Amino acid sequence: MSLRDNKMALLRQLSLESEPISLSDLLKKIGLGFKERSVRRWLRDLIQEGSIKKIGQKRSTKYLAINLSLQNQKETSSCFSSASLAAIELIKKPIFEREPIAYSDEWFDHYKPNSYFYLGSTLREQLLKAGQRASNQDPAGTYAHQILNRLLIDLSYNSSRLEGNTYSLLDTERLLLHGNSAEGKLDEEKAMILNHKEAIRYLVDQAPRLEVSYNTICTLHYLLADGLIQPSEAGKIRLYGVRISGSAYLPFEDPKRLKQQLEKIVVKASQIKDPFEQSIFLLIHLSYIQAFVDVNKRTARLAANIPLIKNNLVPLAFHNILTEDYMSAMLAVYELQNVKPIIDLYVYSYMRTCAAYDSTIKSMNLDLIRMRYRQERRHIVREIILQNLEQKEIASYTRNVAMKLVPKEALSDFVEDVLEDIALIDESRLAGLGLDIEEFRSWAQRNPRQQ
Repeated sequence: MSLRDNKMALLRQLSLESEPISLSDLLKKIGLGFKERSVRRWLRDLIQEGSIKKIGQKRSTKYLAINLSLQNQKETSSCFSSASLAAIELIKKPIFEREPIAYSDEWFDHYKPNSYFYLGSTLREQLLKAGQRASNQDPAGTYAHQILNRLLIDLSYNSSRLEGNTYSLLDTERLLLHGNSAEGKLDEEKAMILNHKEAIRYLVDQAPRLEVSYNTICTLHYLLADGLIQPSEAGKIRLYGVRISGSAYLPFEDPKRLKQQLEKIVVKASQIKDPFEQSIFLLIHLSYIQAFVDVNKRTARLAANIPLIKNNLVPLAFHNILTEDYMSAMLAVYELQNVKPIIDLYVYSYMRTCAAYDSTIKSMNLDLIRMRYRQERRHIVREIILQNLEQKEIASYTRNVAMKLVPKEALSDFVEDVLEDIALIDESRLAGLGLDIEEFRSWAQRNPRQQ
């Protein structure tokens, strides 16, 4: 890898950390192939570039990635690899120097689900390690529900911002949570953000039943485009040609072919097993096809979250992406069928999103074990009462059953949660246990301290 690529890998790792990290711990995490002397030099470079900051002195020195405001970032961010920068240089030439190019069926057909990958195995492992937040037993959408308000604000704000919306993050929060519109803003901007809210809620609420399908994509487009385009065009394949500003790409115009190709895209996407690979595939190809008269990239951005939300992974909120960088990455897809820049943006932003949402969960002081194993906890409480167990039997029974229901690393906290529920239980806390009052009173008589 080039110097820039190594620095980017280092910055990605730092972006994963929600707290400052020492050099020794950083070296352990980035693995073999990174010499301490070189890492020290790259850290100095990143500090000078303003991407990270140094905290403390000498042996107590630690490093932290900086969540820079978009206004203060450079014209091209540090997230791009050298190969991506080379592609971007090609699409930054004046448009009259770039050859017009049509949709490439060959490029799409070349992709074979689960044998060809846009994201290499190392990247997929890195993303999974960063994004996994729940057990395989949790219902789809569990994690997204936990962070729903934060997700509504961040994804609505960032996706709208990438379309030129001038609402600030604070304005977006006030609109979504309190219904307060920002002064001096266009009605179209307000509608764009509120439409995102509806579409995101749809993804989260429908997560257990949600599938990557033609109807799902059209529903997302309808929710995002409602009131912004003609009613007859929302959720419907476009009937005429479109052109992309500043691009030499010419999407095809035949509605019948558009419908057929969108169906092929969702069928191929639905076959992809890895959630991150499925996510980046949807982001790329739903943007590339331009199936609708407008709101194509917004639809692609939310569709990219379907596999993440379903699998209880941290959603992609498009944190810390410059509009200029995003458009350059999309142009590289349109005109060169080069996915390297959009992959760099995806990975960079996802790592930042994971770190940001870890901080959110910490600030909310959520008991994740209590939330994650709610059904298992209630099952044990119910059985304790139905079996009329006495106080001296409860702790050992709880631990023996819990060993079969939850992972070893969660066992101690889970048992503590069950015993806490037993200590606090009364007739007002029987909801969801499937018990009647008489069953509870019979048990309570044997355990008078629980009354």
